[in-house]
Amino acid sequence: MRSSTKRHDISGWIIVDKPAGITSAAVVHRVRQAFNARKAGHAGTLDPDATGVLALALGHATKTIPFVTDALKTYRFAVRLGQSTTTDDASGDIIAHSTFRPTNVEINNAIPSFIGDIEQIPPQFSAVRIQGKRAYHLARDGQNVTLAARKLWVEDLKMTDRRDSDHITLEMTCGKGGYVRSIARDLGEKLGCLAHVCDLRRLRTGIFSLSDALPLSRIEELEREGTLSTYLRPIESPLTNLVEIRCTPRQAERLIHGNPVTIHEKQITDNERVWASLNGKIVALGTYRHGRLHPSRVVAVCK
Repeated sequence: MRSSTKRHDISGWIIVDKPAGITSAAVVHRVRQAFNARKAGHAGTLDPDATGVLALALGHATKTIPFVTDALKTYRFAVRLGQSTTTDDASGDIIAHSTFRPTNVEINNAIPSFIGDIEQIPPQFSAVRIQGKRAYHLARDGQNVTLAARKLWVEDLKMTDRRDSDHITLEMTCGKGGYVRSIARDLGEKLGCLAHVCDLRRLRTGIFSLSDALPLSRIEELEREGTLSTYLRPIESPLTNLVEIRCTPRQAERLIHGNPVTIHEKQITDNERVWASLNGKIVALGTYRHGRLHPSRVVAVCK
């Protein structure tokens, strides 16, 4: 890793296949060092023991993070039946056992109740804030925290494998804010057998999938080779569902200073979110209203 304290103004997306045993924040730190970037952030935390797609934004790309965090995410996870733990995954202490094991039919009959608009209570060991403190800090101090239920959209949930009576594999696609550990815990309670997550891998987050991801070790190799920047994806990558409005240099200049510009686009409806570009590069995000583009966020300064 580079030791220089002088950071570079580098912008774009890099997709990491996060390994187990490291926090998402630590991955961001190591990737930021590899690029020697001024600014970096991720689009959705993975637990330390979880693996898979972790989308990282550098520089101006951090301003498009919400378009990834708000998108659907897909997970594959193994569930251990017959045990509940303090953390709802294998890292916690076992606090209860059950000898009952549901049949595949019983499991498949229970799954539909977790699809669609549901409510779930986050694990006690989670990053949810309670009066300014993280729930996991309170739980580690032995406090029994009470967390409010949260709404979650589950696009799909299915059992894909059962390797033995104690273990099933599920695949879920859900919206923002979903806790896979809560799904496993609640499914175990519904089935009357108890359960916790014993392996978790994120397959997709928004438009980014595992096929786009580089192992963290490979990123470090590429940094040493001096070719890492060739894997950087454009700032505009997550904006595939938004209309692009091509601007003139004069219009771009106005947008950069937060001023609306007149745009005649028949295919855009009022109050539609759009992004403006100059020579293919993003200038700003905004809303189209009554023939004018009103910038809500300046993303990059044109040169």
